Amino acid sequence: MRLTAVATVAVVGLAACDASKRSQGLPAPTPVGTQNADSAFNAMEHRHGDVVGVDPMAMAHQFTAVPEGADISLERQAHDEFGITQIRAHLLLISRSFKRGDFTIPGFIHAGDVPGAAGMRERSGKIDYTVEDLPHGGVLRVRSSDPEALQAIHSFIAFQIAEHRTGK
Repeated sequence: MRLTAVATVAVVGLAACDASKRSQGLPAPTPVGTQNADSAFNAMEHRHGDVVGVDPMAMAHQFTAVPEGADISLERQAHDEFGITQIRAHLLLISRSFKRGDFTIPGFIHAGDVPGAAGMRERSGKIDYTVEDLPHGGVLRVRSSDPEALQAIHSFIAFQIAEHRTGK
């Protein structure tokens, strides 16, 4: 119930998102077949869908390490205003949480500590978080010039890539 209220407040705050920064959509994710799906992965994806408010199989995630930090992109596979709004609200919520050093959401999604989160928490004053709209969702840009913060960010993103099986 509280998460719904927080998401609703975040949706209202999305009016500040700059639609002029839209870019091309992400490719649709490859569905996980029953032969190679495992219960831990499915449980993690279910928790992720609960937090975002969108079926994880109906959205593409992309975690990208870049020299100056990382990008976390989430997009719907098809145009759906409600789902797009939920994704943007989620990204806005996590950007604000991360800036405060609060990594509760990824801890919940992954059912434990996420590598790099402690370092990002410790260096939160040296990390910038910005959310930009994409045609079917949004991207959280995580940037820093601090070497220790960058190491933590890259550790966090490497874990996300492995856990979400995005392969990039």
